[in-house]
Amino acid sequence: MFGYYLQLALRSFRNSKVLTALMVLAIALGIGASMTTLTVFHVLSGDPIPGKSDRLFAVQLDAASMDGYVAGEEPDTNITRFDAETLLREARGTRQAMMSGGFVAIAPDGARTPFFTDARYTSADFFPMFDVPLAYGRAWTAEDDAARARVAVISAETNQKVFGGGDSTGKTLRVNGADFRVIGVLGPWMPTPRFWDLSLDRFNTLESVFVPFSAAIEQKLSRMGSMSCWGDSGTDPNALNAPCTWLQYWVELRSPADAAAYRDYLNSYSDQQRAAGRFERPNNIRLRDVPTLLDHNQVVPSDVRLQLWLAIGFLLVCLVNTVGLLLAKSLRRASEIGVRRALGASRRAIFAQFLIEAGAIGVAGGVVGLGLALLGLWAVRQNPSSYAALAKLDLTMLLTTFALSIVASLLAGLLPAWRAMQVTPAIQLKSQ
Repeated sequence: MFGYYLQLALRSFRNSKVLTALMVLAIALGIGASMTTLTVFHVLSGDPIPGKSDRLFAVQLDAASMDGYVAGEEPDTNITRFDAETLLREARGTRQAMMSGGFVAIAPDGARTPFFTDARYTSADFFPMFDVPLAYGRAWTAEDDAARARVAVISAETNQKVFGGGDSTGKTLRVNGADFRVIGVLGPWMPTPRFWDLSLDRFNTLESVFVPFSAAIEQKLSRMGSMSCWGDSGTDPNALNAPCTWLQYWVELRSPADAAAYRDYLNSYSDQQRAAGRFERPNNIRLRDVPTLLDHNQVVPSDVRLQLWLAIGFLLVCLVNTVGLLLAKSLRRASEIGVRRALGASRRAIFAQFLIEAGAIGVAGGVVGLGLALLGLWAVRQNPSSYAALAKLDLTMLLTTFALSIVASLLAGLLPAWRAMQVTPAIQLKSQ
């Protein structure tokens, strides 16, 4: 029966080409607009590290002075170097990493032009904790951290730019005038957003050079990111005992019970630091997993959320127009429906016929809407926004385009199909 109803639908489309084209266009415009914004929202709000995001936690400690203190206020996102190194040394989590952003000059050998690039100064657990893939070589170890080893892991792009690609492990990378030995090259890796340091651009390209934090401090590599100081920070705010927060600290915990125990540990640590005279404020800690952290920081830009709601509203308007067009079409076919009913077609058959016609319009609208969505995403990628380059349609959004189009058209077809099946055959036959 489905094939028969589909033949009737195609015959109906040929008999009312203009009306059919208007319905397809209405669906396509709504789908194109909604899928453009929905795809951008999907990319920006996705889980950057699936399967592990609920086990990775960002640590916040309130180490500031009492100046300007407000009870219960949000502590700084970063922590001090003293606290980061102490927590790292005590190692109460499954894995833990301290880190900071950097900006370094790379001087390739030969005729290649020197360039500046983003860097990440961190500790050894960064790579296994964040599931960083390596195409060549390895990451450094805790022993390398302790030895302040001048080693580096570089991105594939930097590897291509400096060494021409391939396995460059063992080669020397000139960073801010200091020699670092390349021990690893990253494989394809693009978590979105860059959740481990939200103070920097959240959707731009990842860091190109990774070096041990201890080596970065020893070589005085330039850092990048937010810093908050209080009291007398001295001449070097990066010093171990400087009263400045500028380091991100992450810990991996296996279970909710481990997270609760680690939270107790942070409270106990805060008590100890207060007793030692370092902390002045009452305990004020935060331990947020990745999804909670992203939600708290409203990572998805507000303009993207607004555009999504506007596009959904536009889709609803398009559906209302489609309902009107389908109703007009069903009224024009009242005599046809009356004849079919008189020949024995049930109301259910009439309802199914008109619903299949609506679904066929949805498929056609989905095809045209897909083209409009691709055009819209191309326009988004021309914008200067940091997330613009990420606006690409993946398989999930491709399937969603057609699913949304068909569901929307079926919903739009419910009322016209119900009205069509209410046609009384006797009245229609008398009127002919």
